[in-house]
Amino acid sequence: MYFTDRGIEELEARRGEEEVSLAWLADKLRAFVDANPEFETPIERLATYLARDDEDDPED
Repeated sequence: MYFTDRGIEELEARRGEEEVSLAWLADKLRAFVDANPEFETPIERLATYLARDDEDDPED
C-alpha cells in the first residue's frame, strides 16, 4: 500500500457517495495549487491523466 492510499481511502469514506462536477474538481485543484505551489507539477499530471483517461478506451 502506498502512503497516498490513506488519503484516497479517507476521501472515499467521507465523500464516496457525493456527486461532483469536473468544474468543482478543477476549482478545488486550482485552490490546492494556489495554497501549495510546490505541488503544481503533480497536480498538472493528475489533471492531464484525468482529462485523457478515455483516449485508450476500446469502446470508442
